[in-house]
Amino acid sequence: MSSCLDDARPETAPAGTPHLRPALHYTARDTWLNDPNGLVFYRGTYHLFYQNNPHGDVWGNMSWGHATSTDLVHWIEQPVAIACDDAEDIFSGSIVVDHTNSSGFGNAENPPLVAIYTSAYKPETAHEGTQAQSLAYSNDAGMTWTKFTGNPVLTRRSANFRDPKVFSYPHPDGPYWVMVAVEAGDQTVVFYRSADLRLWELASEFGPANAAGGEWECPDLFPLPVDGDPDRTKWVLVVNVNPGAVAGGSGGQYFVGDFDGVTFTPDPSSLLDSPVFGTTGAGSGTGLEGLRECRWLDWGRDYYAAVSFSNVPNNRRLMIGWLNNWDYANSLPTFPWRSGMSLVREVALETVGGRPSLAQAPILPPLNQVQCLDGRELHGVLALPEILPGEAQVIDAEILPGTAEHCGFRLWEDADGGAAVIDYDPAVGVLSLDRTAVGDTTFHTTFASVDSAPVPLEDGVLTLRIVVDHCSVEVFAQGGKVVLTDLVFPRVGTHGSSVFVKGGKAILRKLAVATVG
Repeated sequence: MSSCLDDARPETAPAGTPHLRPALHYTARDTWLNDPNGLVFYRGTYHLFYQNNPHGDVWGNMSWGHATSTDLVHWIEQPVAIACDDAEDIFSGSIVVDHTNSSGFGNAENPPLVAIYTSAYKPETAHEGTQAQSLAYSNDAGMTWTKFTGNPVLTRRSANFRDPKVFSYPHPDGPYWVMVAVEAGDQTVVFYRSADLRLWELASEFGPANAAGGEWECPDLFPLPVDGDPDRTKWVLVVNVNPGAVAGGSGGQYFVGDFDGVTFTPDPSSLLDSPVFGTTGAGSGTGLEGLRECRWLDWGRDYYAAVSFSNVPNNRRLMIGWLNNWDYANSLPTFPWRSGMSLVREVALETVGGRPSLAQAPILPPLNQVQCLDGRELHGVLALPEILPGEAQVIDAEILPGTAEHCGFRLWEDADGGAAVIDYDPAVGVLSLDRTAVGDTTFHTTFASVDSAPVPLEDGVLTLRIVVDHCSVEVFAQGGKVVLTDLVFPRVGTHGSSVFVKGGKAILRKLAVATVG
């Protein structure tokens, strides 16, 4: 029988590549992490669980790591929550607050937290070679967990049935639990429902649709008001795909439509005429044109497995994703940790081009040391404050491109002219992020890339919020209607940055540079 290493965390001291350790983005102290799991708010605390190898810095020994926060910015790493064992690896899933104790794992005075996760069964076990859905519960606010003795609670005898996202659906005849999971290799979302989290019945299926060139993973389903109007509520179905995303490798797409507690029905404007099955590499290959017509959570290479928190007050919808790409995930040049999370993003539905579309805003701590360079005409290059060790930088800009052929920003500039370049081409309305000439790009053949997204001007203005951390950049364009996220691994001592205009003049209507840490 295949075994899982014992649940003892290594005592490796944080060292190796400290200049790449993020100031804002969560990383495990000295181990590997990937997909966020079990995101929940409970009794004043946000809980981030995630796929974790407690014993190494590459994928393996899959267990649920755990971190907590009261502000979604500063995270405290906790002990491993749900550990793999000789019978199963603990794959992705979700957590609900069972307010009515429908599961029977708690009581009315102390409702349990219930984790619904995928058991990936090992050889020489009763469910060998299958993935099925199991339960664990906590009666101490998520700090310790007990696996249900009746696991698994749902199996299809499938090798690729995984990633359950569970929520309570408010049916007029009484609420019930809905599970959204995937048959990954079939590019199919499967919907189940239950009264008690233990017994499940199949409700419906969806897919394949739109980007279908790789496995579908980590689905999510939630309602949002359109333009803040609760009388115009639509449902958003998130489906992550690997490979076959628009920038190559891993990425997250979404659909907007209606959900009646049984069936998700996408809006016609959310669907392509037929699925795109071609898998493309970064910016090239079969199917790229079709992929650019899909609806993407992020147009960069490093935002995957994004799902939302449950039980958040005031019906806020908060999402977080894995800051990595399966093309090169196990090779990132960081030590002793490998991989991290994106910033938490608050999402909303706004009408764009006549259809509801997601807009995303990063959750940030208060900004300090703000330097404003507003209201100036620019042709050429203007130096900006340096990107300082131990701090992240937030750039807020409103640019009227005017006669400029290109405008944008250069980050982590070095003496040889290398930099990460954020470029906007007004003639075609395309925003790009080029990381081919900055820092370490040679650790994997697929890493160097130029990623781009369509970004039309709004009343002649390009609006950007750029979050620059020690090994990543997240670009939120036009109020977060378009987002580009990429990892970058600058060399020690490359702190310079600038704003540039080429081939004409532009107006910097607003330019503010702040530090956070």
